[in-house]
Amino acid sequence: MSLIALVIPVIAAALVITLFLLGYVKAPPDRAFIISGLGRNPRILTGRAGLKMPFLERKDVLYLGQMSVDIKTEQSVPTNDFINVNVDAVAKVRIEPSDEGIRLAAKNFLNKTPAQIAGDLQDSLQGNMREIIGTVKLKELNTDRKKFGDEVQQKAQTDMNALGVEIISCNIQKIEDEKGLIVALGQDNMSQIQKDASIAKAQAERDVAIAEAEAKRMANEAQVAAQSEIASRRNELRIREAELKRESDIKQAEADAAYEIQQQEQRKTIEVTTANANIARQEREIELKRKGVEVTEQTLEAEIKKKAEAEKFARQQKAEAELFERQRKAEAEKFEREKAAEVRRIQAEAEKFEREKEAEAQRVQAEAAMYAKLQEAEGIKAVGEAEAAAIEARGIAEAEALEKKAEAMRKYGQAAMMEMIVKALPEMAASIAKPLESIDKVTIIDGGHGASGVDTMGGFVPSVLARTIETMKEVTGLDLVDIMKAETYDAKVNRNVTVSGDPQGAVKTVLDPNDATA
Repeated sequence: MSLIALVIPVIAAALVITLFLLGYVKAPPDRAFIISGLGRNPRILTGRAGLKMPFLERKDVLYLGQMSVDIKTEQSVPTNDFINVNVDAVAKVRIEPSDEGIRLAAKNFLNKTPAQIAGDLQDSLQGNMREIIGTVKLKELNTDRKKFGDEVQQKAQTDMNALGVEIISCNIQKIEDEKGLIVALGQDNMSQIQKDASIAKAQAERDVAIAEAEAKRMANEAQVAAQSEIASRRNELRIREAELKRESDIKQAEADAAYEIQQQEQRKTIEVTTANANIARQEREIELKRKGVEVTEQTLEAEIKKKAEAEKFARQQKAEAELFERQRKAEAEKFEREKAAEVRRIQAEAEKFEREKEAEAQRVQAEAAMYAKLQEAEGIKAVGEAEAAAIEARGIAEAEALEKKAEAMRKYGQAAMMEMIVKALPEMAASIAKPLESIDKVTIIDGGHGASGVDTMGGFVPSVLARTIETMKEVTGLDLVDIMKAETYDAKVNRNVTVSGDPQGAVKTVLDPNDATA
């Protein structure tokens, strides 16, 4: 009985420990453990430990860390000024750490990896970004990317709240357009920067010139004031010297008068009086000289002091002007260097873009030239074949025509001969009359023997034609008159004249042996 009493507590303790080990869970700070199964509302553990009932409750995990969602426009989206652009952005999101946010996110993203959660949110963020692109212009999109990202974040946050997701930030990575208008805007901005730099430099030079002029003016005023003070002191010195001289002359005159009186009144005491007067005069001269020295010293001291103060002020103004000018020049040079670096970078990008476009154009031009040459070669080949076929057909046609013509001559020898003669007679008559065309004027004179000159002129062509026919008969033996009369009754019955063609195409004229004209 005692053994059972000992075993039962041990078994109970082991069972409790086993259940504790099986049900003990500890959630890290970046994940939330959702314990569900017994109550209506699941328990949420974040960064702390807890217990779940084995076999009665289950544990699910929800990732709470920061996630990056790549937002890209799959197709070009028109801006407010109807320019198609492609935007690449990155959004930083996380599950809202409140209990309500975790409960909402648990319905959609429970037990999913960060990549799966980012994929689920990508479509919604892309749609919100496409809507915002259509409300802004291209220039605003490039110049104030932070504002655009904030608008996308603000609009998308409304949809994300329903999913228990918080958007931490939205950053625009890259903006491209189909027609290269961003590059054109950059070139325009570069021109504006160069213009602003030139204006700033001109303004700095103007400010330096104004400062120098002001310093010179103040130095000149100080110098004029010093010179005026010196002149005033000199004028006072001259007045004082004149007064002292006048007093000296008066005293001298009084002394002379007293000396004369005393000389007249008391000759005895003249030497004493004269000595006293000389002593007094010498003392007066010494006093005057001493006063003159003091006045001169004061004058020189005033001149030197005023001149030193003026020079000190002028040096101070000049130093301040030089310092201001150096500062302005340093700021202008720094600004120019920064703008020049920016211009060089933009120019390099523009030149790279132009080289790529030129290479593409040269490739297209080379392909077009090759295709044109192939078409030209095929055209030349086709023309040559057509010309050869035409020449062959023309030769065959000419041969057939000659053969048919010879056959016609053999078949219709007499008729053909007659046709040729009839066609040749007008040409012969025209050739005989040709020289008459060059006659400008004809004077007809009676030729005697009862014949008029008109009859003689009119019978020129027929007579020459008759003599030509007679000459042909004598040379070739061919009588054109008989050939033309071969079909008449007199030629066939009375004179027995026939015209026939031999197999070689020659013409034979058979005359009656009894015909006296043969």
